[in-house]
Amino acid sequence: MMTAVRERPDWDHYFMEITSVVAKRSTCLRRQIGAILVKEKHILATGYNGAPKGLAHCVETGCLRQQLGIPSGERHELCRALHAEQNAIIQAANLGVSIQDSTLYSTTAPCSLCAKMLINAGVVRVVFSGEYPDERAMDFFREAGVVVEQLKLENNEV
Repeated sequence: MMTAVRERPDWDHYFMEITSVVAKRSTCLRRQIGAILVKEKHILATGYNGAPKGLAHCVETGCLRQQLGIPSGERHELCRALHAEQNAIIQAANLGVSIQDSTLYSTTAPCSLCAKMLINAGVVRVVFSGEYPDERAMDFFREAGVVVEQLKLENNEV
């Protein structure tokens, strides 16, 4: 009896699919973002966008940026949430895990603030699915020599 052969995802697709599960923990009212940091095919840390520990989440307080009509990618300082990439970096730091020479997988391209943090943390590659309206981030990655790849997934993925 023959069994159907299933297609096994390559590593990039595998990790990108995991980011979509991580994103489900997001408490942001505007976008649900997931990020993971990977080194040598091992997940080092995960993060999703949401309020800092102990603070009320946006699903409880509402979104100030939304109330003020601020477009995506602008006025990050008004948001009570941390970005998924920031939370992944913080999780690694709290656990004492070096992310030097790692790859970030994210459901959305990082903003310029996250790009600067990732560069300083030693991330050498960024793989993302959806776009984000912040061209400066890509400029920073290019200047720092960080490899950036967009991985467009099929409709049933991320």
